[in-house]
Amino acid sequence: MFFPSVRMRRLRNCRAIRALVRETVLTPDDFVQPLFICPGKNVKQQIESMPGIFRMSVDLAVVECLKIRSAGIKSVILFGIPEKKDETGEVGCRDDGIIQQAIRSIKKEIPDIYIITDVCNCEYTIHGHCGPLVNGVVDNDKTIQLLGRQALSHAKAGVDMVAPSDMMDGRVGYIRNILDRDGYHDIPIMSYAVKYASSFYGPFREAAQSAPGIGDRKGYQMDYSNSREGIREAFLDIEEGADIIMVKPAMSYLDIVLKIKENSDVPVAAYNVSGEYSMVKAANEKGWIDGQKVMMEILTSIKRAGADIIISYHSVDAVSLLAKGWY
Repeated sequence: MFFPSVRMRRLRNCRAIRALVRETVLTPDDFVQPLFICPGKNVKQQIESMPGIFRMSVDLAVVECLKIRSAGIKSVILFGIPEKKDETGEVGCRDDGIIQQAIRSIKKEIPDIYIITDVCNCEYTIHGHCGPLVNGVVDNDKTIQLLGRQALSHAKAGVDMVAPSDMMDGRVGYIRNILDRDGYHDIPIMSYAVKYASSFYGPFREAAQSAPGIGDRKGYQMDYSNSREGIREAFLDIEEGADIIMVKPAMSYLDIVLKIKENSDVPVAAYNVSGEYSMVKAANEKGWIDGQKVMMEILTSIKRAGADIIISYHSVDAVSLLAKGWY
């Protein structure tokens, strides 16, 4: 049956019918808000390339988490900027490290907020790479040992979930074994399983002060030309014990989100990264786009592609619009 009997516009001609047949709807439960934690007290530093996003000391991060929780967002992911960095990233494993302090402080004040931590070394190394260098190359096996120690220190501090983002081979299995050995069987692992070597990370590297001092990360992060390799990465991590698979970035990789969603039976997360966020903010400031409408369109597309979890710097803004009846 075709036109004129079939008229697709019948289901679009008013807001009520559009709402009845809408296939994808964002909810506050979809979102995770990233936070950058820095040393000191009463510190709130604007990140120039990410309008509205700040580095915050632990005390102000607690206040921010109260606001996030009251907005209806149940989960945050923490990134740490230590007072001092080292050659290997071992500073990130310390029980008194910046993230470990933040976990304890936030949980003390807001026990029901769900804390995820980024587990990586790039924020903690002098050279900005994701692990110790041997002859100028990140040593995979030495790195995963540090990641295991870092994840365990987060677990001891009270984290709810760990998220290794380094793209070292074998790190999910190593972390799972370390956590299980020490009795942390119930802490899930959200693996940055499909993390591309992307230019969209630029503002994040300013925020986390983690830009590589030498070379780049193409030797361990994925080539953005590849799709099948991403599926293989995801399934290897699932075999090693990953509970959730993440694709990063989101917007240019929605085909990968869809493929993993259709071919696996674990939840899929997508990271709407800093460059994606900053482009919207910059174009909105110029008056070239309606930032709110573009933001919601992007976030809906991420969920429509199959993401169960959306990590986004837009999270608080998006949930605020939902509370006002966006749809």
